[in-house]
Amino acid sequence: MSLSTWFRIIRVKFLLASVIAVSLGLAVSYWQTQRLDVAHSIITMAGVLALHASVDLLNDFWDYKRGIDTTTKRTKFSGGTGVLPEGLLESSHVYRAGVIFLILGSLAGIYFIVLYGWIIAAILGFAVLSIYFYSTKIVDSGLGEIFVGIKGTMIVLGTIFIQTQGIEPANIVAGVIAGALSSFVLYITSFPDYEADKQKGRRTLVIVLGKNKASVLFWVFPAIVYGLIVYGVATEILPVFCLVAFATIPLVGIGTKIKKTLDDAERFVSIMKTTLVFSRITGLLLIVGFLIEIIKNTYS
Repeated sequence: MSLSTWFRIIRVKFLLASVIAVSLGLAVSYWQTQRLDVAHSIITMAGVLALHASVDLLNDFWDYKRGIDTTTKRTKFSGGTGVLPEGLLESSHVYRAGVIFLILGSLAGIYFIVLYGWIIAAILGFAVLSIYFYSTKIVDSGLGEIFVGIKGTMIVLGTIFIQTQGIEPANIVAGVIAGALSSFVLYITSFPDYEADKQKGRRTLVIVLGKNKASVLFWVFPAIVYGLIVYGVATEILPVFCLVAFATIPLVGIGTKIKKTLDDAERFVSIMKTTLVFSRITGLLLIVGFLIEIIKNTYS
């Protein structure tokens, strides 16, 4: 039972989505108020990462119990971590670890509930329920992508509220962008798992629509992201420097190859990899846009 095995099942590389969402929230907060509570920033990041680790652990546990991970073909970006099918950890230990991380993340949230009240309580309540039921009730009802999008939005909104105790239009726009980027990754990585998920009763967006129809939706996600950035800048909700996120447009071109690789898991890996890179870099560039505006305001 090595530490590397636990890192593998927690899917450390996917935790970057939460790091970016919290960092975006902190960047927006500082841009709005020119101040940042460092202690609260650290607690927020730790709490969000604990909750993210929890959903990944519980997802692996339930996918193993339902036989999904034993029938799907695993890739670097889909098909689960393979830790439980390979017998590297006991499933009961993974479940307990998932619950422990859920409790730790909840404790961080409870701390902020005491300080800031019902808005944080509502965000935490949504997070706890969606994490615990994500891999069963939520995914089975075809709402996985929607819940992941809402989760990303809530992380940004909650992070900003903890720092500013306010909800501004910029907070909502930034949150929805982060949520759309996270949902995009979940959507694209569910294609290779289509058969196994369908056989075991899951209803991902790809299963609900079918592979061919779902492939057309590839363009919807970047359209939402770029559209919100343009809207935010045009209405002066977001700093003009956020347009730097458009540097990732060339990566979206991978979508032209999606239909040609739908039934070829090996070739589809490049689609998933590029989509993941697009999501992460776009989020990071959005943060850079806020940081440039902060620096400009500081020295102007």
